[in-house]
Amino acid sequence: MLLLGVVVTVDGVLASVVYSLIGLAVFVGGFHVIRKILPFDVYKELEVDQNTALGIVIGSFIIGLAIIVAAAIGG
Repeated sequence: MLLLGVVVTVDGVLASVVYSLIGLAVFVGGFHVIRKILPFDVYKELEVDQNTALGIVIGSFIIGLAIIVAAAIGG
């Protein structure tokens, strides 16, 4: 199929879906690992105590993990 001058194949779409699911699984697994590593309840710190610094650290962790997953997928 030709879409805006780019050939789109079923194999390409299927590969994108598979890589997206793997990436999401890595994100969820990474977040659970960081929750287990930290000596306090992440949800309590973020929601109840509104710890902005922890939110920045968790966000930085997620961005770093996204860069690693994108590099692994891109080759």
